[in-house]
Amino acid sequence: MITRQEIESTYDLVRSLYEADDIPWVLGYSGGKDSTATLQLVWLALEGMPEMIRNRKPIYVISTDTLVESPVIARWVERSLDLIREQADAQKMPFITHRLTPKVTDTFWVNLLGRGYPYPRATMRWCTDRLKISPSNTFIKSVVSAYGEAILLLGTRKAESAHRAQNMERYEKMRVREYLSPNGSMRNSLVFSPLEKWTSDDVWFFLLQYENPWGYSNKDLLNLYRGATEAAECPIITDLSTPSCGKSRFGCWVCTLVEKDKSMEAMIVNDSQKAWMLPLLDFRNEIGDSERDWERRDFRKMHGNLFLQKDHLIHGPYRREIREEWLRKLLRVQKEINENGLEECRDMKLITVDELNKIRQIWLEEKHEFCDSLPDIYREETGEELPLEYCGRIPYGKEEWDLLKQVCSQEEESGEEQLSFELAYRLIDVESRFSSLQKRKGIYTRLGEEIRRCIYSNEADALDYALKRQRRRAEYGEEEWALQDGNISDAREEWDVSAERDAE
Repeated sequence: MITRQEIESTYDLVRSLYEADDIPWVLGYSGGKDSTATLQLVWLALEGMPEMIRNRKPIYVISTDTLVESPVIARWVERSLDLIREQADAQKMPFITHRLTPKVTDTFWVNLLGRGYPYPRATMRWCTDRLKISPSNTFIKSVVSAYGEAILLLGTRKAESAHRAQNMERYEKMRVREYLSPNGSMRNSLVFSPLEKWTSDDVWFFLLQYENPWGYSNKDLLNLYRGATEAAECPIITDLSTPSCGKSRFGCWVCTLVEKDKSMEAMIVNDSQKAWMLPLLDFRNEIGDSERDWERRDFRKMHGNLFLQKDHLIHGPYRREIREEWLRKLLRVQKEINENGLEECRDMKLITVDELNKIRQIWLEEKHEFCDSLPDIYREETGEELPLEYCGRIPYGKEEWDLLKQVCSQEEESGEEQLSFELAYRLIDVESRFSSLQKRKGIYTRLGEEIRRCIYSNEADALDYALKRQRRRAEYGEEEWALQDGNISDAREEWDVSAERDAE
């Protein structure tokens, strides 16, 4: 267990590094125990210094809100940032808070419901970089751009895992300054991990024995971890043989990188006041249902190409009806929580208006779904009108969509031509978009892409084509196949250029 003398020594180290130069610090704060301990450690170390010295440079406290954080944690962090801001001003401390969010094009719902990305998994972890890493790196780069350098303070600890210890030790060997490791993902920035040798119990000892300097209760933080632990137990000091509350993990409520969200499950079981979170858990489990996921996705990849693995097609993005169904359910869950949840949940938004407008734009422009169903879905599920921001030209609407679907329904019902409706609405939408342009350069290329995308009768036909293509590649060999495939591509490109010239 860490001693008070060791904590005092860490204070001295923090003060020494802080006074050594004018490089600004950027402290990552998630509201969890490690980042809270890091901020508290730095705050207590600096508060005894003369005001002029401790304010010689800024310490940016950044917190990244993925917009799908666990609602309990999101509210906790929001209130904490407000207190940090208030007390930093009152105590004349150098802390400047920033709440970061991903770009609207990178959010979870825009990618899952808008583009139809399959839910994140170990083999396709598209969420972490977009939702967490990119917003933080963008901010750090802006600091580096303004000051030339930056020092990043993290609550990482070697005791977290063997992999974490190995990674930290690897960068320790590259140090050019004592206690400051190079940032492997960004130039002109160094990493300082003041808790690198602490255990989880050391962190809790520090948080519970030293008062939080910005007025937030560390005991409430302990209770938050306890509530997210099975059986609501936290033997952090009395029984070192039992996993402590530090094993609890908080993150996005939609996270599907784990099979079960045990933290959310424990919160619901351990606290009757958190029963309002049950619809969130149910919806998260539906999205992450691996047994049903294959049938919910298109047999083609995002851009219409086919990908074979073990003589089976690897399915791509979610189909239109699945995306629309999930948007309805998300809005229903939001409405249910607003109406039946706690008072503090009355204005909770699980998806923002900006995200809804971006999803609508993607459905119209990239998916060519000119039925424009999103405003109707929003109205039907919320009873309100969506503030529309997308001002693109929409020549057709639901009436034309339904008529076209009716015309194509006979072929699709027979099972022989299941893509006839999709081909028709994609071609019509592409043509209508180019009809408003004075120069129609590129229209034949776009039409050709849509025809090639929907050239198959159904999935069985597409699989048969892909298998024959694979056999031809094996028969001719890679070099000969690449040559033939290249000649075909060149011929197509030559035809496209000639057709575009005629269109002009």
